[in-house]
Amino acid sequence: MGSGHAHRLYRHGHSPVHALPPHTKLAAAFAFVVVVVSTPREAMWAFALYAVLLAAVAYAARVPAGFLLKRLLIEVPFVAFAVLMPFVAEGERVDVLGLSLSVNGLWGAWNVLAKGTLGVAASVLLAATTELRELLLGLQRLKLPPLLVQIASFMIRYGDVITDEMRRMRIARESRGFEARGVRHWGVLAKSAGALFIRSYERGERVHLAMVSRGYAGAMPVIDEVTASRAQWTCALALPCAALAVCLLGWTL
Repeated sequence: MGSGHAHRLYRHGHSPVHALPPHTKLAAAFAFVVVVVSTPREAMWAFALYAVLLAAVAYAARVPAGFLLKRLLIEVPFVAFAVLMPFVAEGERVDVLGLSLSVNGLWGAWNVLAKGTLGVAASVLLAATTELRELLLGLQRLKLPPLLVQIASFMIRYGDVITDEMRRMRIARESRGFEARGVRHWGVLAKSAGALFIRSYERGERVHLAMVSRGYAGAMPVIDEVTASRAQWTCALALPCAALAVCLLGWTL
């Protein structure tokens, strides 16, 4: 984890949120999601306040609304599932615009949409203000098992390597006039996938041998020791603490 690694979700900036240590942001995002999930679904106003809190964080991080909304599209499959719930759920029925819908299904759909959207938005804000390398360092600082951190680190790096290899193979096929137009071309694509697997496996072996020759014994060296002051922890935990106050009001009102 010695070199930087940019990703598409990250938005370069110099905001106070960007400056927070990664492990404080990870802890804050996790605590916020736990609080949101713990909120009763009937307290609709509470979810609106959660959205306001996230909007305040996005404003402080200088993350545009368009950037955030575009990346929320990742939850479209969950939205489709939520839309189906009122039609397939059992129990009391109610007529809405001429459609017979389940009351429990409507509440379930609202529960999935509200909590899922807020959770995804919090994750997107975390990724937008924290580089992948910093996220890995934050997980390491939070005492996640070192082996899992190493697996995540290699997965991120080899994901880009394999993607680039796929791009080169596609260009090579197209330069020879190949275009996948139907089932009869699946054989060529299958052979390409097999070649990609073999190349990736061989490259992984070469990298492992290179690491062992340089003294790797199952643990990556810690190059950057990430620490956080009490003020930074206070700033990071302001979001989940405010959300917790809203959640408690949601249970009592």
